[in-house]
Amino acid sequence: PISFLMTGIGMNTLGVSGNLMSLGALDFGLIVDGAVIIIENCLRRLAERQHREGRLLDLRERLEETLLASQEMIRPTVYGQAIIFLVFAPLLTFSGVEGKTFAPMAITLMLALAAAFVLSLTFVPAMVALLIRGKVAEKEVWAISKIKQHYEPVLRRAVAKPAPFIGAAVGIFVLAGVTFTFLGQEFMPQLDEKNLALASQRVPSTSLEQSVRMQRGVEQAITSLPEVDYMFSKTGTAEVATDPMPPNISDGFVMLKPQKDWPEGVNTKEDVIARVEAKANALIGQGYELSQPIELRFNELIGGVRGDVAVKIYGDDLDKMSAAGARIAAALQSTPGAADVRVEQVTGAPTLDVQFDRAAIGRFGLTVEEVADTVSAAMAGREAGLLFEGDRRFDVVVRVPQASRNDLDALGALPVMLPAEPGQLRRSVPLSQLARFTHAEGLNQISREGGKRRVVVQANVRGRDVGSFVTEARPKVEAVALPPGTWIEWGGQFQNLQAASQRLAIVVPICFAAVFALLYLALGGFAPALAVFIAVPLGLSGGVFALALSGINFSVSAAVGFIVLAGVAVLNGLVVMSSIRQRLADGMALGQAIIEGAMEKVRPVVMTGLVPAIGFIPMAVASGTGAEVQKPLAMVVIGGLITATALTLLVLPAITQVVLGLAGRGAKAKPRLAPAE
Repeated sequence: PISFLMTGIGMNTLGVSGNLMSLGALDFGLIVDGAVIIIENCLRRLAERQHREGRLLDLRERLEETLLASQEMIRPTVYGQAIIFLVFAPLLTFSGVEGKTFAPMAITLMLALAAAFVLSLTFVPAMVALLIRGKVAEKEVWAISKIKQHYEPVLRRAVAKPAPFIGAAVGIFVLAGVTFTFLGQEFMPQLDEKNLALASQRVPSTSLEQSVRMQRGVEQAITSLPEVDYMFSKTGTAEVATDPMPPNISDGFVMLKPQKDWPEGVNTKEDVIARVEAKANALIGQGYELSQPIELRFNELIGGVRGDVAVKIYGDDLDKMSAAGARIAAALQSTPGAADVRVEQVTGAPTLDVQFDRAAIGRFGLTVEEVADTVSAAMAGREAGLLFEGDRRFDVVVRVPQASRNDLDALGALPVMLPAEPGQLRRSVPLSQLARFTHAEGLNQISREGGKRRVVVQANVRGRDVGSFVTEARPKVEAVALPPGTWIEWGGQFQNLQAASQRLAIVVPICFAAVFALLYLALGGFAPALAVFIAVPLGLSGGVFALALSGINFSVSAAVGFIVLAGVAVLNGLVVMSSIRQRLADGMALGQAIIEGAMEKVRPVVMTGLVPAIGFIPMAVASGTGAEVQKPLAMVVIGGLITATALTLLVLPAITQVVLGLAGRGAKAKPRLAPAE
């Protein structure tokens, strides 16, 4: 509780809000890990001192022992906390949505760990000395005693014959690597928002009144479903000012009833989606895109597209780009899992096409500019004066009435004044003799990105993960012939997944190199640091298996879980190796030092593995809104801690036997220099 109070002060100071990720990711187990290690060592020293003295210890003696116990563990504790801080550092390098999501979590955890670290070296030893006054017996609880009883013979075999244990660990790691290739990949787990968003799109020439009438038909059809509570829509209205939305597009929001009120046979949200699509597709003249309210805006604001996956076509010729977009859309549509595939509407807006007859214009002694000015004055109007109202003034514009502008015959009858001739009245000629008017389809919109014209083909993905969908669709899309000077880029959520993966591919190795440097400083040698470091990747295997067994895709949230797991695995390895190194420094043989050091640290290793796993269980079993983001993180940590703890107790001693044994033989093989006579 004191750590949480100190964390709250830090959050207020840094302006970090308390939300689902910042507070929900606080794991009690990680926070008490340092205290567990310190208390375990304090109790051990108090029991040994009582046994030597043959009596209860007074306060001064208890303070002495707890001080010595804390000093013994300060080195692994300091370096262990520094390592955990380092493994959380990659979370602070995230940008965009993943940065907004996981940076508060990293800052809050770092604050909590820093507070717990300070308390574990100050408050905890003092409380142990004050509160533990009676007889302290070096006696294990039943569970730890049984674990040690079965663990010791296996440990001796691991030290005597390390090759089978190391081989088994490598085999598990390879199997985990193969399993990882079969995991689905996505940027962020999809949140269940409990409601649906149904975007309707019509041809660009649809008027606002017609769009409203058609959208009301959609609302009536959807609300006829018994599981739908109500539906409301916005037509031709942008959610934000920077997001223009024409009148032929409507955003509909379908509010569902609680699941207990759904009719018989409708059990999942997928069933509801299928029923909504069936109702909507029965209405002709419209295309639909089914998503969730927040997800729809989320995709649009971060990637400029509404779909999960987008193929952006860049070039100069819109006609050729649109044709290529249609072929790419067909390729995406043929990929299993594709839904709501559509190409950005570039053309289709109704336009009035005016074609000037230059020969006729020349015969009448006119210029194209003079005829074009007449057309412009008729259609757009021309300033004819100013209207003053107080200190305000308004232009008076004269133009042809709306009814005449929509009538091609009336436009053709407009007079065009001929050049004046001396001594004669100025004559005119009908506009129809100088120009031809037709209605045609023109450009609907021109989108640009990075200074280049862009056409987007987008799709939603249902029933599979985004990563495997793009992997399967990419060869089909790349097989589409593109016009010269045209190229494509993948966008949407997949683009964010790639950006986050590329950033982690740079930052994580740097952080791991720094972790190895800290291990080297903490253990005072290359060989012991290498032994601990090798065991860490092997411990991540359990996280992969947990994802595979639970059917959860790999995402940024799961990657954060692996980062947390690496920190705990390094901390456990550091505790065990510090105990082994202490015995080696006292002159004990390597094999015996490994056995005694590992046996002594069984209890703290099991505790530091078990307690964080228990702390993540509420996140793993949560089912409310937002649980989808936390569940991958929790499953990775819980599954990984199982294998990490086993590898720390079994494989790390075997690796230590091999690595330190080779280092020891190498040191003995070096020739000693004799002093010159």
